[in-house]
Amino acid sequence: MTAHAVEDAARRAKRAQPALALLHRDTKDAVLLAMADALVARAEEIVTANARDLEAADAAGIEAGLRDRLALDPQRVAAIAQQLRDAAGLPDPIGEVIRGSVLRNGLELREVRVPLGVIGMVYEARPNVTVDAAGLALKSGNAVVLRGGSAALHSNTALIAVLRSVLAEHDLPEDLIVGIDEHGREGVDVLMRARGLIDVLIPRGGAGLIRRVVENSLVPVIETGTGKTHILVDASADLDQASEIVTNSKTQRIGVCNALETLLVHRDVAEAALPLLAAPLAAAGVRLHADEETARILAAAGTGAEVVPATAEDWDTEYLALELAVKVVVDLDEALEHIRAHSTGHTESILTRDLRSQQRFLAEVDSAVVMANASTRFSDGGEFGFGAEIGISTQKLHARGPMGLVEMTTGKWLVIGQGQVRP
Repeated sequence: MTAHAVEDAARRAKRAQPALALLHRDTKDAVLLAMADALVARAEEIVTANARDLEAADAAGIEAGLRDRLALDPQRVAAIAQQLRDAAGLPDPIGEVIRGSVLRNGLELREVRVPLGVIGMVYEARPNVTVDAAGLALKSGNAVVLRGGSAALHSNTALIAVLRSVLAEHDLPEDLIVGIDEHGREGVDVLMRARGLIDVLIPRGGAGLIRRVVENSLVPVIETGTGKTHILVDASADLDQASEIVTNSKTQRIGVCNALETLLVHRDVAEAALPLLAAPLAAAGVRLHADEETARILAAAGTGAEVVPATAEDWDTEYLALELAVKVVVDLDEALEHIRAHSTGHTESILTRDLRSQQRFLAEVDSAVVMANASTRFSDGGEFGFGAEIGISTQKLHARGPMGLVEMTTGKWLVIGQGQVRP
């Protein structure tokens, strides 16, 4: 029964998608703006639905980071709506000429941007993704099938109902946005087998979910990786600035993939830097998983930070909580080697005033986003000016890093002739 229902949902989305093919940008933007207004107008209804999910999450003992991602209030609903308004203000990528030429025989060639088609989204406890994915899909000419997980069932149902109602008001097929949360894990299995109905599958969530989709899907997958994010405080770093950046990266929002998870500190400044870095982290309730040298320095400094011995697993853990792994490194070479060994290829940042160290870090770190002297929390499609993001890709084919409108398109060759035949 589930298989039939999910396949039918995908089939309906596939039938609906061509309705966007000739839709003018002005119309798409008007729909996005109307969706934003509708979300704000029905915020109370959405927050009430979200409260049911939060009640169930609390009863199940959900982790703090996951609960934070799940929670909605009128301010967060307004922020989600603003993402749609931002997307409406972006250029429409569809029809953009990527390259072109005229051959010697007179054939005109143009490669233009076109939608991927039907995008399947699989994600967990992130109601904002429901709206971001639907809005970006609409703007880029795609239909979308959404599976947002049982933890956000009531929230996603309410959000999708609002978005579909706006589509209907604008004489567009409601099945451009389809939700399948009620079909649970089995629904994901069906999506992964729906080759020919789903054009690409994008998993967004924990390592287990992403691995399951990547390893089992028959549908092409764009992998959005977990965020084992690093910051290196280099020997020449401005330590006051470093303290502010590290605290922001770890505590500004803990349950997100661009939050800091491992802090590396150059040995030359460790005695001065670690107490200064630890104090605001301790005040925010962060527990430090420290190597021996870090633990020794912090114990002598008496910062009051909660420190536990780091284990081998800590260097590979995405905490999504008030936990941080901390290690003293001998030099930049050791830091780079540590990142190569333990990074998930998401986001890394160096804090330094040494231009050569900065250039080496930016060049040698092989992650989707590499920063210098900035918080890892800026690794985000909205912050990059994409309006919103469908996810942050850690793979290297088609899309890498924050994925916005352009990453939801592919190319198509148009060939215009005047009767030419090949000799």
